[in-house]
Amino acid sequence: MNFNDIFKSSFLENVTSVNILDILIAIVLAFALGLFIFLVYKKTFSGVMYSSSFGVTLIALTMITTIVILAVTSNVVLSLGMVGALSIVRFRTAIKEPLDLAFLFWSIAVGIILAAGMIPLAVIGSVVVGVILLVFVNKKPHVSPYIVVLCCEDSSSESAARAFLEQHVQRCVVKSKSAQQGRIELNLEVRLKDGNTDFINTLSGMSGVASAALVSYNGEFMG
Repeated sequence: MNFNDIFKSSFLENVTSVNILDILIAIVLAFALGLFIFLVYKKTFSGVMYSSSFGVTLIALTMITTIVILAVTSNVVLSLGMVGALSIVRFRTAIKEPLDLAFLFWSIAVGIILAAGMIPLAVIGSVVVGVILLVFVNKKPHVSPYIVVLCCEDSSSESAARAFLEQHVQRCVVKSKSAQQGRIELNLEVRLKDGNTDFINTLSGMSGVASAALVSYNGEFMG
């Protein structure tokens, strides 16, 4: 019995089931497209705290998906085992931004398409998706919305404060209102006519107004 007889399950035959050149080309392209996805994510990120590890994850996910699909396409039995193995994996990392889910799916899709040999589709599709994301995600509204947090003592002071706001801003919409004994708190979405915010100083000094604060808003409003 020699060394080859030990592996009668065709283990050694699987070594050459995927061409080495194909493997290198697929991995290099997966890294390049994963890096492109990472750069698009970095340019379009609009959350509170940027996570560099998530960007690196996009590159790694593209390459890992490519390697896995290359293995699956070379062996039908292995593909069934891979499905069973992945079905027991549970990912518990919370996705805080909805757009992050699109980037994850983008990385996985590129890895699958590359491993399937559809290189033009992977490259051209990634460029088109990247350009669309850069255009639409980075598109900012002409007038940035703000939230005015207003505390008044009674209904008359509330009416006077709202009338004053409507004269000095382009748009004023009540987002929430809470009332207690001797205290009314309002959250109003406003659109400024210009960059001047001196009206908040005047508003806070009005009779019956306990406090007034202007807070930057991310623009995800209703209506």
